[in-house]
Amino acid sequence: MLRSAFLWLSDQRRIFEFVKQNGLARKAASRFVAGEVTETAIEAARVLNERGITVSLDLLGESVSVPDEAYAARDEVLSTIDEIDRAGIDGNVSVKLTQMGLDIDIGLCLENMGAIMSRANRHGMFVRIDMESSAHTERTLQVFAELQPEYGDLTGVVIQSYLRRSAKDIEDLVARGARVRLCKGAYSEPATVAFQQKSEIDASYIRLAERLLDHGNYPALATHDEDMIQRAIAYVDRKGIPLERFEFQMLYGVRRDLQHSLREKGYNMRVYVPFGSNWYPYLMRRLAEKPGNLGFMLASVVKETFSRR
Repeated sequence: MLRSAFLWLSDQRRIFEFVKQNGLARKAASRFVAGEVTETAIEAARVLNERGITVSLDLLGESVSVPDEAYAARDEVLSTIDEIDRAGIDGNVSVKLTQMGLDIDIGLCLENMGAIMSRANRHGMFVRIDMESSAHTERTLQVFAELQPEYGDLTGVVIQSYLRRSAKDIEDLVARGARVRLCKGAYSEPATVAFQQKSEIDASYIRLAERLLDHGNYPALATHDEDMIQRAIAYVDRKGIPLERFEFQMLYGVRRDLQHSLREKGYNMRVYVPFGSNWYPYLMRRLAEKPGNLGFMLASVVKETFSRR
């Protein structure tokens, strides 16, 4: 019930406009969002780099409704790419296609992504195309298919293990040598489209992860689930797969202890660092994934508030 409530809240723009004025909400969000401007994201990235962790900077925002908003988001991503290079950060960027105008016109989206890929290519920087709700899956893969022949290993895409179609998508992507980030999925989807039980989603994740570890092109296993991680590690050990052939990924502010532990054991670790003013929908989806995060965030805010007195 809580998961459904948080997912519903993530789509309520009027609530966002009210909540983002609240200092307590902003403080709570800071656990998972590295500020609202590029400079704060770069600083967060620098701290992670110092601990041997690479990053992917993610400008928050999606589902723009007019071309000017898509162009503005594109320009901010271009600026972020330049700042990553200028600051010497070991990292890349991730992009949501609806933020680039996918829901307006696929041609507009391709135009914006072409500009982003060209700038990233100039710096030798990788660009991850994020996956959104199932309504966008097919078009997202179409855009990726348009870009990959020109940019090759400088671009990759995300597959969600809870979607029933993902096994076939993985086979198609493995065949084309694509770089895939595998996650479980964070949107509310009907049973006809997505597995509903955790056991089904987990089983799908393990099957797809093993397929990618065997035949994928530097797959990224994105999960905070220790059982999934340990099963992946056991598979890697059993098959003798070199650690440099894959990486684990986690989200900024989530399981920092586990991030550091895996890195200390020699596993490649990348952290997604979200930033920007559109933090509310992202925060609601993180709470939907694990409602217990709400109590954790509030406790952290209270503790930090009183420690300053």
